Amino acid sequence: MDIAAKARRIERKLARTVDAAIGELVGRDEPAPIEIVHAVLDRADHEVQAIGGGRRVFPFNRVRVLIAAPPRDKQARARVEAVLAGPPTLAERLIDRLRTLGCVDPRVSTDLVFVKQPSATWDNPRFGVEFDRREAVPPPAPAESRGTEAPRLKLTVAKGTTNQGVYVFRGGRIDIGRRAEVIDQRQRLIRTNQVAFADDDAAENRSVSRRHAHIELVEGEGGYRIWDDRSAHGTSIVRGGRTIKVPAGARGTRLAPGDEIALGQARLRVEIR
Repeated sequence: MDIAAKARRIERKLARTVDAAIGELVGRDEPAPIEIVHAVLDRADHEVQAIGGGRRVFPFNRVRVLIAAPPRDKQARARVEAVLAGPPTLAERLIDRLRTLGCVDPRVSTDLVFVKQPSATWDNPRFGVEFDRREAVPPPAPAESRGTEAPRLKLTVAKGTTNQGVYVFRGGRIDIGRRAEVIDQRQRLIRTNQVAFADDDAAENRSVSRRHAHIELVEGEGGYRIWDDRSAHGTSIVRGGRTIKVPAGARGTRLAPGDEIALGQARLRVEIR
């Protein structure tokens, strides 16, 4: 190879190195994976429909996210897959968003599909979102759980003011927060709290967010779990003198008889039978 050819080869290699460095410095023209997640959630918001009585419904049970990424771009695919797989997963984020909007029993699955070329129908040249509905056949209940009654959950208000001192539930979802009904800036009902603390100037009540936490019966476990709904002052469980912080993540925290739930400065005592 002559000197001129060798020089041109070195020049091309240097050019590719500089281009790569500039790309890392200024960023590529592609959305971050978390931006795709937020875009999916925002688009799902627009599909929610009112069904009367302050209730809403999401008419789809399947969401497909299509990403334009060629097979050789393994790093881009890995970044997207890692964020959408969570925790929390995209499906869990979506279900949580729909619940905060007042949707009745949202059940949604998500699919991630990589394609070589974007579609002309996409709003964004890098990714597209498709909504679909499939008729789901519910799985048969385990033999040992058929005909069994959900355990009784009793919540006693130990600190703070509510419209009743004791609440009793058997299964389902229990929303906890400040105010019985939470509305958005457009005066739309987005949540109904079954355990509602007073919206007054008392320090205990003010420390409870309007959408503070929720409890659900987990059928496979036969018990209750509590989730923090991204409250301002956090949710904790006091158990045997030990404080356990409740995350806002996908799995929540298992409740046990004798627990005390701390919602900011407010408190609920737990009994399960």
